[in-house]
Amino acid sequence: MREVAILGIGQTQFGELWDRSFREIGIEAGFKALESSKLSSKDLSALYIGNMASGAFIDQEHVGPLVLDYSGLAGHHFPSVRVEAGEASGAMALAQAYLAVASGEHDFVVVGGAEKMTDVPDDRGAAIASSTMDQEWERVFGASMASLWALAARRHMIDHGTKREDFARISVLDHENGSKNPLAHFRNKISLDAVLAANPVASPLGMLDCAPFSDGAAALVLGPLESARKYTDTPIRIAASQIATDFVALMHRKDVTTVESTVVAARRAYQRAKIEPSKIHLAEIHDAYSIGGLMALEDLGFYRKGTAGKALSDGEIGNGARLTINSSGGLKAQGQPFGAVGIAQVVEIVRQLRGEAGPRQVSGQEVGLTHNLGGTGATSIVHVLTRVN
Repeated sequence: MREVAILGIGQTQFGELWDRSFREIGIEAGFKALESSKLSSKDLSALYIGNMASGAFIDQEHVGPLVLDYSGLAGHHFPSVRVEAGEASGAMALAQAYLAVASGEHDFVVVGGAEKMTDVPDDRGAAIASSTMDQEWERVFGASMASLWALAARRHMIDHGTKREDFARISVLDHENGSKNPLAHFRNKISLDAVLAANPVASPLGMLDCAPFSDGAAALVLGPLESARKYTDTPIRIAASQIATDFVALMHRKDVTTVESTVVAARRAYQRAKIEPSKIHLAEIHDAYSIGGLMALEDLGFYRKGTAGKALSDGEIGNGARLTINSSGGLKAQGQPFGAVGIAQVVEIVRQLRGEAGPRQVSGQEVGLTHNLGGTGATSIVHVLTRVN
C-alpha cells in the first residue's frame, strides 16, 4: 500500500444558497481543489462524491456522472462514483478514494462532498434527515434525530453527573470559531446564557444545541505521497483512514452515552497512525447536536467518560488551548450540508496544518484529526492527518 497525500483543497460558502444549484456548488469546490493542487484535469483518473440524499432533496439521482458531465470531463470516461453513508457520506467518499490511491489503482483523484438541503421546507428536511435512523423501530414510533440525541443527553446527565451547561459550551465554542470563518453558515457569536434560554427542541436540547441544514460543497485532490511535492509545497499525509459501524437503532446499543463505533474507529486510527490521542491537539469533531460533540471528546479518547464537561468548563478546550476543536466553526456554525461535512472537516485541518487558517489559525500543529458520524453513530469515520516537513 502506498502512502497518500492531500494535494489540493476547495470549499464553497456554506449556508442557504437558494440561487445556486447542486451541480454549481459541487463543480466550484472541485475546480478550487484542482487549481490549488497544480494538477490539470488530464491528470485525473477517478472522482468520488459524498452525497446522502440528492434524490430526496432535489429529485436528482445519478449524481456521479452529472457532476463529471457539467465539469466538462465526461469525455474522459473515468469512473465517477457516488458514496452514501448518511451524514458521514463525505468522509466515506474520502475513505474510498484513499484506498483507490493507496492500492495503486488510481494515481490522482478528486474526492468531493455536496448537499443542497434548503430547497425543501423545514419539516421535509427533518424527515429526510431522519431517514438515517431505523425506520421500523425508531421513526415509526415518533422518534426524531433530535429526540434520540436528547435521550443520550439525559442518560449522560444521570450516569455521569453532566450538567446542561457542559454540552451547551460546545455551541458557544463553535460560534466563536465560526465568527472568524468567512465560509461559515453562521458568523455570529453566542453566549452560554443564550444557548440555555433558546427555544426547546427535545429536552434538554434547545434550538442552539442543533446544527442547521445547509447547502455547500467541499473537495480534495489526492495523490501518492512519493510525488506530492511536484504539485504542492505543503503536502498533508493521510496517516490513517478508519471506518467502524454499529447498530442503527439506539435501543440496541449497550450504552447510549457511548458511540461505540467512534471508540473503535478512533482506536484503529491511532494504531494505524502510530500515535496516542494525547498527542493530538487539533480536531474537527461531529457535533450535529451539542451532546454529540461532548460525547465525541470522550469516545475519541481525549477525555475519560464523564470528564469532558469539566474540561470544557475549565477552559481546557478552545482555540489555542490544550485541545482545539472545530476551528472551522463545526457543524453548528460552519454548517451541515450532509454530504460535504466530512470533506470540509479535512479542508479545515489541511488549512491549519499548512498555516493558512487566517484569524482562527492555531500555531505549531503538525497533526490533526477528523471525526464524522452517520445517523446517531451507526457509522463513524476517523481520519488522522499529518504535515510532511
